[in-house]
Amino acid sequence: MRIPPLDLGPLLLRPWRDEDVDAVLAGQGRDPASRLWAGGGALDTREDAVALVDRLRTEENRASWAVVDAATGELLGSVTVHSIDLRQGDAQVGYWTAAPARGRGVAPRAVDAACRWVFGTLAVDRIGLCHAVENATSGRVAEKAGFTLEGRLRRSFRYGDGVKHDELLWSRLSDDPAPALG
Repeated sequence: MRIPPLDLGPLLLRPWRDEDVDAVLAGQGRDPASRLWAGGGALDTREDAVALVDRLRTEENRASWAVVDAATGELLGSVTVHSIDLRQGDAQVGYWTAAPARGRGVAPRAVDAACRWVFGTLAVDRIGLCHAVENATSGRVAEKAGFTLEGRLRRSFRYGDGVKHDELLWSRLSDDPAPALG
């Protein structure tokens, strides 16, 4: 699947590049919050980050973008619509934000843009979002990005601390009202 860049003014969602590896290792592998809440396993080495960027670029059932500052090119985070099932019309979304970019509305805008692209391009009608109950920041991102809280999944996912956490389940449907993001 060809992933186009998405211009959001001050933010740019673009395909992953080889030169993103070191910023991914710093932003996700060395940040305690990202290590705790990120779902793809720990990034301990540069080789782990190389493997992650390769997966983000090449796996068939995903659309993944590097979220960068449009003016400077600085990597601010990531958004990925994954587990895309065109037969069922379903997908899941995941994201992370580098520590210096947190609190600036980066994640909700990136998640919204990725969802709009998927809904407008693929035969997907529903995108789910799950996060650990204790990760209240992700709940705020989900709400701002136009998702509706559906329920709680008990002991549903093992996070970076090695413990299976309860998760909150959110969804956004293709015909839900678009969020009002600045």
